[in-house]
Amino acid sequence: MAIVKDNILLQLVRGSIGKLVTIYERNGQIIMAKKRGPSNRKPTARQLEARHRMTLAAAYASQLLSDPEIKAYYASLAGPGQNAYNMAVKDAYRSPEIQQIRIQDQEVVVTAKDEFRVAEVKVQIIDNEGVVTENGTAVVGRNGVDWYYKTAALPPGGTVRVVAVNLPGMNTVRELLIT
Repeated sequence: MAIVKDNILLQLVRGSIGKLVTIYERNGQIIMAKKRGPSNRKPTARQLEARHRMTLAAAYASQLLSDPEIKAYYASLAGPGQNAYNMAVKDAYRSPEIQQIRIQDQEVVVTAKDEFRVAEVKVQIIDNEGVVTENGTAVVGRNGVDWYYKTAALPPGGTVRVVAVNLPGMNTVRELLIT
C-alpha cells in the first residue's frame, strides 16, 4: 500500500488498473494498493457464522435507518470516515450487556449497558413452579444505566428474568434467583 502525495496524474484517478493495482481515496488521502482477488480457501465454520451475523446486522441497520430520527442519532455518533450506516451496523452486531440485577425492597434494579443505547428493559417475575406471575417494562433512571421495576410480590424460590433490548432489537437475557 502506498499513500500518494503530490502526483498530478493520480489526483483524479480512482479504481483499478488491470488486475494489478487499485487506487482509492480514504479520509482525504489517495491510496494505491495491490488489487485483491477472491480467496481460494474454503471458509471455516467461524467465518461462515461471522458472515451470517454481519448479513443480519446489515439488514437491521438498513431497516433502522429508514427512521430519520434514528438515522440522525447514529450520524451524530459517527467519527471521521464513518457514517450513520457504519454506526447502525456496529450497534446491530452486538447485544446489550446486563451487568447487574439486584432487589431492593419491592423493586428490581437492573444495570444494563450498550455501546450506543439500551432501548428497553423487560422484567418477568416467575414463581417456583415456572408460572409467570408478573411482567412489565422497567423505567430508566437518571443515570441512563440503571432501570427500575416496581413489583407487587416476589415469590420465595422464584426467578427474576430480565431482557435488555437495544435499538436494532438485539437482546440479552439474564435471570436471578429470589432468595
